[in-house]
Amino acid sequence: MRYAIGLEYEGSAYSGWQALDHIASVQAEVERALSPVADAPIKVVCAGRTDAGVHAHAQVAHFDAAVARPERGWVLGANTHLPPDIAVLWCRAVPDDFHARFSATARRYRYLLFDRRTRSALWRQRTAFSSWPLDATAMHAAGQRLVGTHDFTSFRAAECQARTPTRTVEWLRVQREGALVILEVQANAFLHHMVRNIVGTLLPVGRGERDADWVSGVLAARDRRVAGVTAPPQGLYFAGVRYPERFA
Repeated sequence: MRYAIGLEYEGSAYSGWQALDHIASVQAEVERALSPVADAPIKVVCAGRTDAGVHAHAQVAHFDAAVARPERGWVLGANTHLPPDIAVLWCRAVPDDFHARFSATARRYRYLLFDRRTRSALWRQRTAFSSWPLDATAMHAAGQRLVGTHDFTSFRAAECQARTPTRTVEWLRVQREGALVILEVQANAFLHHMVRNIVGTLLPVGRGERDADWVSGVLAARDRRVAGVTAPPQGLYFAGVRYPERFA
């Protein structure tokens, strides 16, 4: 049987999602936790691989098991074996052709900036820090220049292995909630470091150093060197994934 699971994790202690030899990863921990429940080795595939230090509110993964277990049994059993910074939220049986990654039609990310004159001890591993007052309204307006189908070469990491830099950003919004400036973006898919590079490009707009036209110019240039810095990983969260209705 094939099962889908929902996950949340605080990624500070991990090299990222992907399992690598002799390095702590979220994937390895999840597989290690599910295998005793299945009484056999389990391999999991996620909707969106996250980098070192990146978190998830609503990651989705699938796995195949030769035994049937109650959905609640998978959840409780896995959580018994997981470390405190990873949790299985839900589990359900899915059709055999469901694929956590390839069946997805859109993914959503959230980026948190802690915007205060002094750094936070409590938020230090869960947000990026800005000591300069940011104009979230200006960042939101500039971010609308990135909505639509574009060549996002200026926002992809040098090591990105995607076949094409063209992506469709369905929506992007930036808003302030107290000391937090929150960017949320949904697209059909993302390039490596794309969200962090978008944040790094909108930061000069928030500080009043650049305007929305500059962001349009960065996009049109198709040159990573003209964009902003890559924002730190600890502010980034995988926030959700959309699937066709037949998998709902």
